[in-house]
Amino acid sequence: MIQTMYTFSTKGKTISIFPNFEVNAPIIYLNTFSGERQKVYEAMQTAGCQPFTLVAISDLDWNNDMTPWDSPPAFKTAEPCTGGADDYLRLLTEEIIPTAEKQITGIPRWRGIAGYSLAGLFALYSIYQTDLFSRVGSMSGSLWFPEIKEYIFSHEPKHWPECMYFSLGDKESKTRNPVLQSVRQNTEEIHDFYRGKGIDTVFQLNPGNHYNQAVERTAAGLCWLLSR
Repeated sequence: MIQTMYTFSTKGKTISIFPNFEVNAPIIYLNTFSGERQKVYEAMQTAGCQPFTLVAISDLDWNNDMTPWDSPPAFKTAEPCTGGADDYLRLLTEEIIPTAEKQITGIPRWRGIAGYSLAGLFALYSIYQTDLFSRVGSMSGSLWFPEIKEYIFSHEPKHWPECMYFSLGDKESKTRNPVLQSVRQNTEEIHDFYRGKGIDTVFQLNPGNHYNQAVERTAAGLCWLLSR
């Protein structure tokens, strides 16, 4: 049975809270499309995940809010990335999180940050700017993003996560686009880097391309984070 959903808006973003009223239940912040928030939550309920609160943020300016620095279009029909992640992260940590957590019972046992595609890139980048998140999910994350691997290898997170989930479609790197071709190698190397730091980390290879079963892949990653 689907629980109550609270919503509020700030700076053009829509925040949807699917609360769990168990005291101190963990909370996961998911940057996503508005049409997917309910589907992800329902898929997680069907999978029988541990009790949790989901906070889904939508109406994002994806190529700005989710990207850490400027980057030219990855392919002909794409828009350039304009590197607004720091500004969006400030909104998330200073306004969205405090407001959302007024709706829950107690203090979250832990906070997670997660997302699909560019939101998976943002989830990873965020732990280098704030210590609020201890679990990270990057599902089909855009880890082809120029210089992100080098950034990760040369910087230290504000707080090393307890566990991290990475996934990718097995056809995502099979493209003629030289930028996107790097996504599997980068994801595997980044996963190995964190595992080498002693972090509980998994890399899941799924069948299909980037657009196959985004809801199911997202739900699977969040359920894994909750299972640890």
